[in-house]
Amino acid sequence: MKALTSLAIASYILLLTGCVPRIEVAAPKEPITINMNVKIEHEIHIQVDKDVEKLLKNNSSLF
Repeated sequence: MKALTSLAIASYILLLTGCVPRIEVAAPKEPITINMNVKIEHEIHIQVDKDVEKLLKNNSSLF
């Protein structure tokens, strides 16, 4: 009985090792191209106090 169990285990291990899939890793033949057409738009809104607005209008050389 022990010999039969050992034989069954050995044949099961042989079956499992024969079914292992083959995995290959290879670089692609063509280069990888990443197309990034990105359009970035932004708006800046500045709200100033009336006194500051008058100061900027009167002293345009500040900026």
